[in-house]
Amino acid sequence: MSQTNSGSESKPAPDNDVITTIPDVNALTFADIRGCLHKGIADFRRAPLFGIFLGSIFAVIGLFIALSLFVWEKSWMMYPMLIGFPLIGPFAAVGLYEVSRRIEEGAPLAWNEILSVVRLQSRREIRWMAFVMLFIFWVWMYQVRLLIALILGRMSFANLESFIDVITTTREGLTFIIAGHIVGACLALVLFSVTVISMPLLLDREVDFITAMITSIKTVFASPMVMLSWGVFVTLAIMLSFVPAFLGLLLVLPILGHTTWHLYRKAINSQA
Repeated sequence: MSQTNSGSESKPAPDNDVITTIPDVNALTFADIRGCLHKGIADFRRAPLFGIFLGSIFAVIGLFIALSLFVWEKSWMMYPMLIGFPLIGPFAAVGLYEVSRRIEEGAPLAWNEILSVVRLQSRREIRWMAFVMLFIFWVWMYQVRLLIALILGRMSFANLESFIDVITTTREGLTFIIAGHIVGACLALVLFSVTVISMPLLLDREVDFITAMITSIKTVFASPMVMLSWGVFVTLAIMLSFVPAFLGLLLVLPILGHTTWHLYRKAINSQA
């Protein structure tokens, strides 16, 4: 049976108890995606305050980063930041996975216990996944600067408006857009593949983060079109939720987080 964390009673397992056997995975269908999305919406309706609270944290972080770019007079970095921001979404949804797990098991939805489980993850394998996500996000932002230097190095732009004008009206700008989106898509594909199942798996069971990433990749390879379609849907939904002022994340992030938990349950054999 899978091992779960149950609020304040949960304790991190010793390193020698971490399971390294890769679980079996199931192929998913588009009907599974729709079914899990309906369950995710139902979980949000069942416990909306948890979702709004956790979504607001993600929204505040995004708003802080955006305002910081304007203060530092680097507003032209807003576009690549918004494109790359969804990369860290899976980590922000950890608390939502716990809420869905409790709803599934009929356990009480106590604030102190759920937040305790979230805090507990800093001493478990999920902290390494957080490092992986933040590292890829850093690579994303760095490659933007690198491409700007290589392709737009002779051009100057002091604000977001001039940056958009350069990349949409010049040959170099169009080259930058194409190259940047190709590289970004590759990074997003890598991060999506290693996190889509690994984050809820690490919350639910005592496995090492390498095993969790391999399991997540296996899930994507088992249903490539279905999972990639889900990844595109998640990215577009989060980007649309940035309007206005990131407030859409209060609704979008909880639903996507709850849905991901149910996708994990559907993809991983419960007895594996």
